[in-house]
Amino acid sequence: MDPEINDAIEARKAEHLQVTATRDVNTRAGAGWADIHLIHEALPELDLDAVDLSVEFLGRQLRAPIAIAAMTGGHAAARDVNAILARAAERHGLAMGVGSQRAALRNPELAYTYAVVRREAPTAFLIANLGAPQLVAQRSGQALGLAEARAAVSMIEADALAIHLNFLEESVQPEGDRQAAGCADAIRAVSEGVGVPIVAKETGAGLARSTALRLRDLGIAALDVGGVGGTSFAVIEGLRAEAQGDERGRRLGELLRDWGIPTAVTVAGAAAAGLPMVATGGVRSGLDAAKALALGATLVGVARPLLQAALEGEAAVDLWIDQLLHELRTVLFLTGSRCPTELRTRPRVILGETRAWLDQLGYLDSTLLLTGHGDSPPSC
Repeated sequence: MDPEINDAIEARKAEHLQVTATRDVNTRAGAGWADIHLIHEALPELDLDAVDLSVEFLGRQLRAPIAIAAMTGGHAAARDVNAILARAAERHGLAMGVGSQRAALRNPELAYTYAVVRREAPTAFLIANLGAPQLVAQRSGQALGLAEARAAVSMIEADALAIHLNFLEESVQPEGDRQAAGCADAIRAVSEGVGVPIVAKETGAGLARSTALRLRDLGIAALDVGGVGGTSFAVIEGLRAEAQGDERGRRLGELLRDWGIPTAVTVAGAAAAGLPMVATGGVRSGLDAAKALALGATLVGVARPLLQAALEGEAAVDLWIDQLLHELRTVLFLTGSRCPTELRTRPRVILGETRAWLDQLGYLDSTLLLTGHGDSPPSC
């Protein structure tokens, strides 16, 4: 590839890190967690210390249902952030994803910014990452194929590969890749040949139930719903557009700041696909995490808060994770749940805008959201 294009990709990665960490890039709309109410169990009949946070995800046992969500890579500063987060994933027994690896596939000299995660987290569940738009030919370059997908997995000795669906971001990004025709077939081809499970990962606009079912039929092994309620990549790209004097891009980014499906709604809808699911998008506490798990998520993904903590150092990352896990364990105790999967059987109440979303999309009738009863989840 043209060295100027390589330099542009690396510069864009650095801009993403800086803007995400320091600017107001949150959605104005909430994830929906405030509308979900778990029911207090006044007689829990278990000890707080007996609550077991461990879960199984894609055949691996994790010590807690948390994924450090894909964030960065592809430039020098990202190497240090990835190293700090990888060490935290190893210490706490969590999953971790890296940012899009296209930069290193185009310029192998950047591979070290990603490969550091396996060196620092030798036993953690690691998720490699490619963009769905780059699986088809774009003005920015030729399509990435099975060989590149395998190279991305090999680069970090990954346990799974995320294919991220970031068409909202690409639509606003000044240099965005906006060709989408053929992506489904490309995803199927990668899923059939890459040799590790594929995670279909939205990046902030959510997954409709129909899309989740289509992805399942393409051979996807797990979903990361990436709903509205956390970081808005439309805003990030709008701010980058503004810095380049692109007023049209700035206005589009602000217009689409809240575009998509709230995370709570997309978790409830995508659960119908019957796949392991990561709930990313506005998870900021152990209570948020518990609500996502109650709606059917297997893990919750956390991105921006851990990025900001990583920029402060190891201690800040550990403090943030320890607090979230303490909150989650306490909520399980107060609902009488011995483990995260038992939350799915506990009663809950859904009010407000989330209830309206679920009702109008037809999700209430076919999911057991209001009672929490139904088929027994995996035993603790």
